[in-house]
Amino acid sequence: MGEFLNYTVNGALIGLTYALVAMGFVVIYRASKVFNLAQGELVVLGGFIVWLMMIQLDLPLIIGLPIAFLCAGIFGFLIDRIFFSRMAGQSVFAMVMVTIGLMILLRGVVLVAFGAQVRQFPAVFPVFPVIWGDFLIPQAMLYGGVITVCVALGLAWFFNRTRAGLRMTAVAEDHQVAMSLGISVRRSVIIAWIMGSMLATLGAIIFLSNRSISFITSEIGLLALPVALLAGLESIAGLILAGILIGIVQGLAAGYLDPALGASVSSVLPFVIMLMILFIRPTGMFGWKTIERV
Repeated sequence: MGEFLNYTVNGALIGLTYALVAMGFVVIYRASKVFNLAQGELVVLGGFIVWLMMIQLDLPLIIGLPIAFLCAGIFGFLIDRIFFSRMAGQSVFAMVMVTIGLMILLRGVVLVAFGAQVRQFPAVFPVFPVIWGDFLIPQAMLYGGVITVCVALGLAWFFNRTRAGLRMTAVAEDHQVAMSLGISVRRSVIIAWIMGSMLATLGAIIFLSNRSISFITSEIGLLALPVALLAGLESIAGLILAGILIGIVQGLAAGYLDPALGASVSSVLPFVIMLMILFIRPTGMFGWKTIERV
């Protein structure tokens, strides 16, 4: 029973980390209608910025992390200005192709700037796990789960209660209607990319604390994809439930199915669950339903 609970709790915490990365998908999509397939590469870029500040430059935590988040925000701003500022009104296919190109470009930039070798990521959180009875929980995942819930609540409040968030929500509905109401679509999209880049950096800090980083760490973007699609690309709070669900399923599969079958079932099962849910509800569990007059 203790083993089962350990798999469940640790799986839920890992799922919350996926939910944090998936928030980058949702924030960018809500304002720009761009499904950013390069979100995993943004996680790697943000992680290497943190590594550069704290390992290479040997800056203290209280200085290095704010500078890293500032740099991530600047990169998000530049990505929008260079790649998406002239893409307003283009087709969904064109937007997806641009994000694929951005994914390849960012991976190349990381390889050129930092190399292909694996590097030790700084221990932002305490290394020793929390031991409570039969539970053995890494502190990075525990702190990360709390941070993810707080960030989700903050973003939900921002989008639903503040003027800036409501403007971004209006932009997500329809760019032309938003502009007719005097809302700056360009400003909303820029804010979304800055927020998405910062969320990717925060996800890197939690996921990689006291672990290793390389360009293949971008796979976390693929792992967060079922969470984003399962919750729905407009729902912030729904990501928490979807992340916990995917994490628990993956944790239990890794603990029981993988050893029994001798295969990595845990890496495939989240995508199977995602497809099953999307067959029933294409907009995800909490996605917006679109009603159109025929």
